[in-house]
Amino acid sequence: MDQILLNQLKNAKIASRQMMNVETSTKNKALEKISQALIRRIPEIIEENQKDFIAAKENGMSEAMMDRLLLNEERITSIAEDVLKLTQLDDPVGDIIREIHRPNGLVIKQVRVPIGVFGIIYESRPNVTVDIACLCIKSSNVCVLKGGKEALHSNKILTSIMQEAISGILPDNSIQLIQNTDRSMVSQLITANDYVDVVVPRGGKGLIQHVVKNATVPVIETGAGNCHLYIDKDADLNKAINISVNAKIQRPSVCNAIETILVHKDIAKDYLPAMVKAFDGRVDIRGDKNVEEIISCQLATDEDYATEYDDYIVAIKIVNSLEEVIDHIYKYSTKHSESIITENQQTADIFMNALDSACVYHNASTRFSDGGEFGFGAELGISTQKLHARGPLALLEMTSFQYKIYGNGQIRE
Repeated sequence: MDQILLNQLKNAKIASRQMMNVETSTKNKALEKISQALIRRIPEIIEENQKDFIAAKENGMSEAMMDRLLLNEERITSIAEDVLKLTQLDDPVGDIIREIHRPNGLVIKQVRVPIGVFGIIYESRPNVTVDIACLCIKSSNVCVLKGGKEALHSNKILTSIMQEAISGILPDNSIQLIQNTDRSMVSQLITANDYVDVVVPRGGKGLIQHVVKNATVPVIETGAGNCHLYIDKDADLNKAINISVNAKIQRPSVCNAIETILVHKDIAKDYLPAMVKAFDGRVDIRGDKNVEEIISCQLATDEDYATEYDDYIVAIKIVNSLEEVIDHIYKYSTKHSESIITENQQTADIFMNALDSACVYHNASTRFSDGGEFGFGAELGISTQKLHARGPLALLEMTSFQYKIYGNGQIRE
């Protein structure tokens, strides 16, 4: 293993032991210091972020992905405010989940505890650097961050600011950034079982699948977001259009934006022209032959329906039944978020009970699949697996539990 990385992981493991005994008030003080430091050093952050942004533009990064990368005064202020919001959330560490009193006098308490060392691998969103580090602080965990090379300058300055802010408050090495951009760093991190307790990949399908298939450290799989919106024959057209625009256009580069719209044949001739008008030329539309007969679009392929675009692109398919919708989603979905637009409650119930995705919606945008929008505070990502966490991966999901048993000299017969 790379010696610098090995030292970082060893130090992280030591810090995780020390974090187990840090009081809530101390963690909140550290978070307040981070928030203040981010605001104070906005010009430096923007200067470093511009280095990444200019390089990304020169390298032909898409508009949507560049939007993920950009940090400006408004966004940095928002990040700092989100850090401060964490201080208002309940600290899950130490919560007693249940207490059992045995006939022999033993008292058994199931207590929430931190998981330990989080290895986080992510791509071009530098705000994730702050979100993850601060979530780890609040949940008494330690993080080792491996961001993408396209955001290296941004991640370095953000990490440095946070490290300075918490110095003397929290254990040293509570927040660490892997600065080596060699691809082997990921492989080394995800196989460092002696030092890393869990790995969380955040990014595109390729990154996530690489980690899932090659990690020996336990993985929480966060979702590539091939999300679906179904416009049922009993949909309210105004709701359908507004939700379509929000779910696709508001921020297409994020994992909870829709990538495919399924439209019932009975409403297609009303919905599709209205949708095109609402999209106002901003979205590249790829549709099946039935869609082509109603609106101008590029012919969709199977690959289009399987793709998470993270861009101003949408695949559309006209369907004959709810059963066809459900089959399509099972075939192509990444089990992140799906939504049905309908005024028929029975149809909605079938849709919501039949699907196996982490988040299933009725008459609402998939853009709400977010820890903050769920009232959980910030989150590491949206887990698309069933163990150990599912949906928004927030403070509660960043803990494990431990049994603490209190006796008075009992021995087992």
